[in-house]
Amino acid sequence: MGTWQNLLFAALGGVLMGLTPDPFSQWWLAWIALIPLWMLAQKLKVKGAIAMGAVWGFCYHGMSLFWITTVHPMEWMGIPWWTSFWIATLVWVLITAWGAVLSALWAGGMSLLTQKLNVPSRIIIACAIFSGLEIVWSWGPLYWTALGYTQSPHDLLLLQISRLSGQQTMTSGIVAVNGLLAEVFLHKAWQERKNYAIAAICLLFAMAGYGAWEMQSDRMASSNGQAIKAGIIQGNFPNALTVKPKGWEIAVNNYTQGYENLAKSGAEMILTPETAISFLYPNYDQRRESFDRVVEKYRVPIWLGGFGKTRNPNTEDPNNYTNSLFLINGSNQILGQYDKVRLVPVGEYIPFKPILGSLIRRLSPLRGEVEAGSSEQLVDTPWGRFIVGICYESAYPATFRFQAAAGGRLILSASNNAHFASYMSAQHHAQDVARAIESDRWAVRATNTGYSGFVDPNGRTVWLSNVNTYETHLETVYLRDTKTLYVQWGDWLTPLLCITSIAIAIKERARSNHNPR
Repeated sequence: MGTWQNLLFAALGGVLMGLTPDPFSQWWLAWIALIPLWMLAQKLKVKGAIAMGAVWGFCYHGMSLFWITTVHPMEWMGIPWWTSFWIATLVWVLITAWGAVLSALWAGGMSLLTQKLNVPSRIIIACAIFSGLEIVWSWGPLYWTALGYTQSPHDLLLLQISRLSGQQTMTSGIVAVNGLLAEVFLHKAWQERKNYAIAAICLLFAMAGYGAWEMQSDRMASSNGQAIKAGIIQGNFPNALTVKPKGWEIAVNNYTQGYENLAKSGAEMILTPETAISFLYPNYDQRRESFDRVVEKYRVPIWLGGFGKTRNPNTEDPNNYTNSLFLINGSNQILGQYDKVRLVPVGEYIPFKPILGSLIRRLSPLRGEVEAGSSEQLVDTPWGRFIVGICYESAYPATFRFQAAAGGRLILSASNNAHFASYMSAQHHAQDVARAIESDRWAVRATNTGYSGFVDPNGRTVWLSNVNTYETHLETVYLRDTKTLYVQWGDWLTPLLCITSIAIAIKERARSNHNPR
């Protein structure tokens, strides 16, 4: 094929992968979408493969992350319409380009390292490179569209394999199946084609069989622990109102009313979204007084999303805050607190502050910046230790795994997706579904505008709210003490694949030296 045909072929694969998450939800395409890039990486030289990988990645990540552009317009923050448009577009392009770099490196690595190898070795190295790159990617502030997430929340059967070694288990499974199917097209001998097709089918059946075993309802129910009636309040509070006094009044009224209704209905614990009442806590604020009074009256513990004073005594800026969840019950003490760790660049802190500080400081509605919480914080409550994540942290499996390994019994996820399109909320729900499966925990999700919900340890959504509606809901969830292999050992599969790949490379090098051309 010529250059343009190669580009179109690579773009086709990226588009197919871009159709897997919401709003399209064609998750099954992930199992064939990498075939074009795999085939190109086996035929092209390194530079050509890198270019094809970049095209594939730009299409995939660009489609999956297009919701980023829906933050526009930001006129409510005082940003002019056209400035807002260009900011949203630039952020989308930059984040998409970062994702394209990863797939470009993978394709280049495949071209450089695997063209002369046998198929099993090629599969192992392909999985090692992709999973390894995703791990490195997750160390930074821009992580969302890992291959494994494409299966959530629709392909629950196969997603169960993430209990073994986390999200990279699913990523490796997708890469392996795509690779085997690609080899069907790369080989001419009918017997070889048949063998690779059978191997791909057997791998899929093996994953499905494990998933079916994990999803036995009686097996899951036997591990359920203490029951707790948990409530959520979806305040449906548009971000544009957060800078207006009238908006603060609406927020306080919505959460006060929701709290009272749930308390009367028998809730034992209530969760609100990220920054539900965006005042400094525990400082007294007259605007929050009606909410404080109703909590004092019913004494049902509630996780209040708000801002707290930074716990870092060495902070340079006295205006800095934490984005936190506070567990309160109307007494004078805070029963539990979690400070958000993974902060959103620009929205909550200024990246490359010495260079960009003066340029983008005005993008934040806060006077200062949000201080990140400790990455090793643990949240103890009257019911034991919980696993807590705020907003963007849902995309980071390691954050949830750390808390689960330390004894976390229930996942609480609070977010505010009001400034994005509804399909971003659907993708966010998908991230939390994946976290519930990996850790074998119930998850309670409260969002500002949707989708709030309750998810069982197999990823089944027990209840899901609508979008852009005010809702409250009460559901019985269970506190669990089980530990999946992933929770116990972490991501052991990626290091194993990498070590095996190194051994393959050493063996191949020795063989080449022993049999020089």
